[in-house]
Amino acid sequence: MIARPTGRADGPYDAAFLPRQQMILTAAEQPIVAPVAKFGGEPVWLAEPAWPVHPVSGEPLVFIGQFPVPGPRLRLAYLFLHEEGMIMGGLQAEDGDGVLLVQPDGRVPPFAVIGPPGTRGRTLWRWGPDEAEVPVEWHVDLEPVPPEVDRSIDDKAAWQRGMRGEGPDTELPDEEGLHDYLGGAACYPNIDARVDAPWQFLFKISDGGESPDDPYFLNFGYGYGFAFVSPDHREGRFFYECS
Repeated sequence: MIARPTGRADGPYDAAFLPRQQMILTAAEQPIVAPVAKFGGEPVWLAEPAWPVHPVSGEPLVFIGQFPVPGPRLRLAYLFLHEEGMIMGGLQAEDGDGVLLVQPDGRVPPFAVIGPPGTRGRTLWRWGPDEAEVPVEWHVDLEPVPPEVDRSIDDKAAWQRGMRGEGPDTELPDEEGLHDYLGGAACYPNIDARVDAPWQFLFKISDGGESPDDPYFLNFGYGYGFAFVSPDHREGRFFYECS
C-alpha cells in the first residue's frame, strides 16, 4: 500500500499523507538512475537540474537524497544541506543552508540560491577506512509500519498535541518506536515544529555517522530532520532539531 494525500491536513501537526511508511535502506549495487526514493548518489532530476548553493559562500550544498511526494503524479523532493567541518545546515527552515526542492512543476523557495547551469556538489557519505569520506547510495524501500509501532508514534503525537493545548491531555507514552518514515503525523523533539501552517509534514529522518555500521553521516545533534511541502505540493521546507 502506498501513501496518498489525505486532503485533511491544515499544518505540520496533521497527517497529510497516509499510511505512514518506514524507510528500509539497501545498498545500491550500481548507480540509481530511476526517479525513486534514495539516499546519496546523484539526483535524478524530473525537470532542469537546479543544484542549490550556500547563499553566502556560493558553495554547492551536499545532495542528501530524493523522496517521493505522494499524489496523482510523479513528484520528487530533493534534499540538499550545507556541510562544513561536519556541521550541517538546515537548523532553521529558511536560512538557505538547507533546501528541499520539488520537481516537476515545483517552486524554488524564495530563500534558496540555485547555482549556474552545470553546478554540482558533493553527495552523502559515510566514514570509511582511515577516516576517509566514502560516497554512498542507498535504495529506500517504503514499507508498511507494524501496527504496534504505528500506534507508538500516534500516541506520542497525541501527547504532544495535548502539551500544545490542541487536544486532550494524555499520559506520557513510551518513546515512539520508529524515527525514519514518510507520512503520518510527526513527533518533534521539543514538541513544536519550526514551520507554521499550512506546511504539511512529508518525512522524518535520523542522524547518524558515529558508528562504522551507520549508513551515512548526518549530524543533527543526535536529533532528526523533518521535511514539509506546501498544500499544492510544489514547494518544500526542511529543518533539523537536536534531541
